[in-house]
Order: sequence, then C-alpha cells, then structure tokens
Amino acid sequence: MVALTSTYIIVAIVALLIIAILVFFVRKNKKQQRLSPLTSLAFVFVIAGIVFGDSRPVGYGLIGFGLILAVIDIFKKMKKK
Repeated sequence: MVALTSTYIIVAIVALLIIAILVFFVRKNKKQQRLSPLTSLAFVFVIAGIVFGDSRPVGYGLIGFGLILAVIDIFKKMKKK
C-alpha cells in the first residue's frame, strides 16, 4: 500500500513539473494577463473547497461552485471575442 501511494506522489510531481516547464516556455513571449474578478472568485471557491474538504458535502460544494463560476467566465470571454 505504501509503494502504491509513493508511486502516485511521484507521478503527480512529474506531471506538475512537465506542466510547469510547458507553461514557462509557452508564456515566455506573451504579455501576462491579469485574472478577471470572476476567475479570482472561482479560484477562491476551489481553494476553500480544498481547505474545508474535511466535510465532503461542503468541500465538494465549494469546488463545484468554483468550477461553475470558471465555466461562466470562459463563456463570457468567448462571447467577447
């Protein structure tokens, strides 16, 4: 059981490193955009869901609400373009 958990942790760390490297090279030449207020609020709800995840309904509810806000923000940005 311990070896399986260690494997998951190693895979997660490698995946995060790959994502960080890709983001670094892709964003190197682009201007950095600030987060919209709706995106910031969605991010806060997702983080709150992780922090208060001891109670599953509360944690999942906060994460779900944050994801809904993020999707709404994506659609609003798509309509502007």
